[in-house]
Amino acid sequence: MAAASKAPSLGPKDIYLILYNAVCCLGWAYVLALGIPSLFNSVASSTSSGASLLDALKTAGNELYFATPSTAGWSDESSPSLAWILALVQGAAIMEIVHAAAGLVRSPVFVTAMQVGSRIVALQMVSASPKAQTQWGAALMILSWALVEVPRYLFYVTAIISGDATKGTPYPIFWLRYSLFAVLYPTGISGELSVFINSSKCDTFLSLLGENSKSLMYWYAMAFPIIYAPGAIPMILNMAGNRKKAFKKRFARPPPPPRGLVWPVTETKANGEELRASTATAKEILAAAVGAVNPELGEKVRNEKKWRFGYVKHLINMVEAQCKSPEDALKVANAGLNKAYTMFQFISKDGKTTTSFASAMSAQNDTKFCTGFVKGELAPPKDKKLEIDYQGRKISGNELKEQVKKWVDYGTIEPSAGEAIIKCADNPGWIDLSDKYFVLLGAGSAMGPFEVLMSLGANVVAIDLDRAGIWKRLIERAKNSSGSITFPMTKEQKDCANDDEMYECSGCNLFTETPIIRDWLVDLYPGKPFTVGSYAYLNGALHVQVSLAMDAICRDLCERRKGTSLAYLCTPTDLHLIPKEAHDAAKATYKEFSKKPFCMLMKLLAGKKMLRKNVRDPVSGVGGDFYYVNGISVAQGPNYAMAKRMQHWRAIIARSKGSIVSSNIAPSTSTASVVQNRTFAWAYEGMPYFKPYEIFAPETSKSVMIAILFHDINNPTCVANPKTVLANPNELFASGSFHGGLWRCAYEVDSIGEASVLIYFSRVATPYVLAVGGLGIAFGAKYFGAV
Repeated sequence: MAAASKAPSLGPKDIYLILYNAVCCLGWAYVLALGIPSLFNSVASSTSSGASLLDALKTAGNELYFATPSTAGWSDESSPSLAWILALVQGAAIMEIVHAAAGLVRSPVFVTAMQVGSRIVALQMVSASPKAQTQWGAALMILSWALVEVPRYLFYVTAIISGDATKGTPYPIFWLRYSLFAVLYPTGISGELSVFINSSKCDTFLSLLGENSKSLMYWYAMAFPIIYAPGAIPMILNMAGNRKKAFKKRFARPPPPPRGLVWPVTETKANGEELRASTATAKEILAAAVGAVNPELGEKVRNEKKWRFGYVKHLINMVEAQCKSPEDALKVANAGLNKAYTMFQFISKDGKTTTSFASAMSAQNDTKFCTGFVKGELAPPKDKKLEIDYQGRKISGNELKEQVKKWVDYGTIEPSAGEAIIKCADNPGWIDLSDKYFVLLGAGSAMGPFEVLMSLGANVVAIDLDRAGIWKRLIERAKNSSGSITFPMTKEQKDCANDDEMYECSGCNLFTETPIIRDWLVDLYPGKPFTVGSYAYLNGALHVQVSLAMDAICRDLCERRKGTSLAYLCTPTDLHLIPKEAHDAAKATYKEFSKKPFCMLMKLLAGKKMLRKNVRDPVSGVGGDFYYVNGISVAQGPNYAMAKRMQHWRAIIARSKGSIVSSNIAPSTSTASVVQNRTFAWAYEGMPYFKPYEIFAPETSKSVMIAILFHDINNPTCVANPKTVLANPNELFASGSFHGGLWRCAYEVDSIGEASVLIYFSRVATPYVLAVGGLGIAFGAKYFGAV
């Protein structure tokens, strides 16, 4: 019999949250225990007196707010009443805002405040308005709230105790948590609306602030139905999306046994199960990196207790430490990557052998890939020119240059990025790719340049998963081009009976076959310079794994193949050195926006949580003062930041050793993986309010970034070329940035998300507000006899 699994250790925070949620659950259960029996008793009494069932239900609903143990049939006592407990338990929900603000839970502060605040307002109106108390809507609202909250708080309790909210909670509680909303959200919202409307008609409520303030109280009550109209449906749809994801995760197949490149074991359970948590390893890698130049900062990383939300300050410390000298910048990068190679493990395909990733990459391999090759069937384009997909059109020539100038003037991109695109447009020879070889690690990636390269007739060496569907798409696209595609195969191409078998035998796995992929690429097309692009992307901890796998291939190709250049797409949501001009522009924009009423209001309501100044003091080091921007979005998590940081480290190391490195910042892009998260999609819609943001479609982002890449590998005087002297290696990322406005915005990107969502919904609500306003004017004119 297997040993029982250890229960997760519970700290003071967990114990507090368990007690808080348990007490709230009991409070709402008491509301139900009073409300439901009182409702049934009232209906029974009314029907026995001859009333119809409909009238009996209406009467019972009107009386529910006044329920007591006596009306529920428990005892002759009149307290504690439902109204008193309801005020207490709903008032306690204010602590959920505090929990979110303090980082005890992952809920967004602004959204939590909006949800709790709207209920507090509805409760205040019920308590102050006899008319709102004695109508069916109050009962509908109260019972809907209670029926939602009992399983919700119970779900939180079991999730904390089990340590797994998805699979550790009992299924009935899980099902109720993610299913009741479909009925109870609409009924609860309907009840709240009835409370608002009836309060607006209640003379007692309207007179709360005196006879002269009735008009003010009326519009206070009626403001909420106007706000609810555009917000209700998105809230319900968002919960439906959460339900879909939760059920998918709960019933997902168990993960396969660990093979290939994996995180190291961090804990072994009593039943022998090995856990490979990312936090401890990521902390150790970052501690080793920054500790190479400042041991004290390394210890601070190791001692960080709230890594999920506290990692950003350590990354800032690291970047500032790298600014002290070029030598320190490279020491940090080398130490971080070396630590990753020694800590990460590599498990053989049969699961019998486990070594460090460093050892796996230095071992000899007997397994070899075969080589597949498909040449495009189209003739090379006669007129090769740079074209950018923008807003549904292809622009080129003078129109393209004018658009680039607009972006630069507005601050959406850096002047160096604009110069790179224009130089590429002025040098059509750079677009002749017939003798260029591009290795795409993650060829099918949404942000990868495969489509653009194929359209320009490039020679692409494609690395992607061994899935037939992927290779059917890639190879068919290559056939319908003037380029070529080369790819690894598990058998000789000539031995495949047909295309379908070729697709089945194509591809590889960056995790389990990293050394073999490296060996195949080292021997492929001898003498041909490769440009190796790292484009593979995965979520969470897998992103770090795939970044390290790509790094090993890039490292060894740079060392073993002369003329190898590297290409990266940097995210704007990271820490980057920036030009002083960008710093000054952000400072000026802050001065402008800090005077806007909307921004002043958001700062007043949220303090330091929202609209944080996007300007930091420079760091002095060898070579002068260095300016940087904190573009990290905490919501993306420390694993995302670590994966991108590894790419930064390799970029500056490879450049220091003589390789051309094109590592430019791409803009915020509305890819399918991003906008499927509704919150991100809403924020993207509202972000352009904050000058000079612009959110780009994937087609535009890929087009502009490939243009900057062509510039970097062809222009010998550009920053990507190692012959260009930099004051600090990290200045590589300060040039050619197409950041989409993030560097020159008034506020840090991580502090404008909730405000952007609010701006989006205010725009959605505008037609409703105008319509209601128009009706109000019409009724007013009619009332006063103007028409």
